[in-house]
Amino acid sequence: MSAHSITEPSVRQKWFAGALVAAYALITLLPLLWIIATGFKSSSDAIAYPPKILFEPTLEGYVNLFTAQTRQSPEYLAQNPPTTWYEAIVHDKGMVIAGPSRYGERFMNSVIIGFGATFLSVVLGTLAAYAFSRYRIPLKDDLLFFILSTRMMPPIAVAIPIFLMFRNLGLSDTHAGMILLYTAVNLSLAVWLLKGFIDEIPREYEEAALIDGYTRFQAFMKVVLPQAATGIAATAIFCLIFSWNEYAFAVLLTSGTAQTAPPFIPTIIGVGGQDWPAVAAGATIFLVPVMVFTILLRKHLLRGITFGAVRK
Repeated sequence: MSAHSITEPSVRQKWFAGALVAAYALITLLPLLWIIATGFKSSSDAIAYPPKILFEPTLEGYVNLFTAQTRQSPEYLAQNPPTTWYEAIVHDKGMVIAGPSRYGERFMNSVIIGFGATFLSVVLGTLAAYAFSRYRIPLKDDLLFFILSTRMMPPIAVAIPIFLMFRNLGLSDTHAGMILLYTAVNLSLAVWLLKGFIDEIPREYEEAALIDGYTRFQAFMKVVLPQAATGIAATAIFCLIFSWNEYAFAVLLTSGTAQTAPPFIPTIIGVGGQDWPAVAAGATIFLVPVMVFTILLRKHLLRGITFGAVRK
């Protein structure tokens, strides 16, 4: 390949592109790394000014996140020495562990609601997208635009009607209510994304399956779904990200039983006010499920965004 090739980038271009990628990665990851580091700081180091880059790591933030604590007298502390490492961390602050905190419950609520809404959105979206793609539906374009237009409304615009409806139906602060709400919000995006993927699957595949004796449902399950797996995976990631991070509806419609982690994390209060290490620890743990889910499906996500569902 000559030095003047129009297809092979020069060494300078490679270095420039590499520098841009490295700079973008640094800018993107720096806030995340700072949050993770804050979770291992003490309360004084977390609010120090100027900010401390070098510090002595501690698990105080994670202990505060998962435990409820109460202050005790020096006499009580002297008579009841700590027996575990996390009790020792709390003991040094003149406090004792009164029991578990509510973070574990809120985190499990996020798992149940987030993955439940994602599953329903993908299942219903796949069926609706297949119907729009393969059948002649009157006013199909108008219906598709109406479905997508529901996603254009900001949550605050429909917050009060949804709140009143949920209160009358007894769905306020319930897992079922939040799953149904997030499914309704995600369904429009799922239908539009999946219809594009299914449109790119040749109809001849299904016609050949029907000729071989398959029913319409069997052709859908054994021919269309495997071909649309890439699009389904990409759609599931987008739906999960919304359901996992949603804040406005969670604040308005939940308060205890079905409250998710996003509205709970900012309310973590320590002895001297906001417990920033515990907040950072909660945010770090909250990132893990979506990050793992995205990494596991990253190949499908890249192929789905770039090429649709057609396999080469």
